[in-house]
Amino acid sequence: MNRAADSLETIVVKALRRGPARESALLAWPFACGSAVAERTRALSFSDGILRVEVADAEWRRELANLAPRYLALINKYSAVSVKRIEFVVKN
Repeated sequence: MNRAADSLETIVVKALRRGPARESALLAWPFACGSAVAERTRALSFSDGILRVEVADAEWRRELANLAPRYLALINKYSAVSVKRIEFVVKN
């Protein structure tokens, strides 16, 4: 089973790196955070190494900020561009 997961990850990485580089970080967000978090958040923009992600409220922002180093490592593994920081913003 681990072999299948590794193969799927390889396919995802290749697909993300073949697309437009400026969109790579945005598209990598759901893979980095997982489906449960992806359903409740939205990658808004990527500029100057900062990925901005919309969250529902301040509690979600705090929770995800604690997980940001993990997400950042995964995004940089998948993305064709380097993400320096994830900024969580509360939905208006």
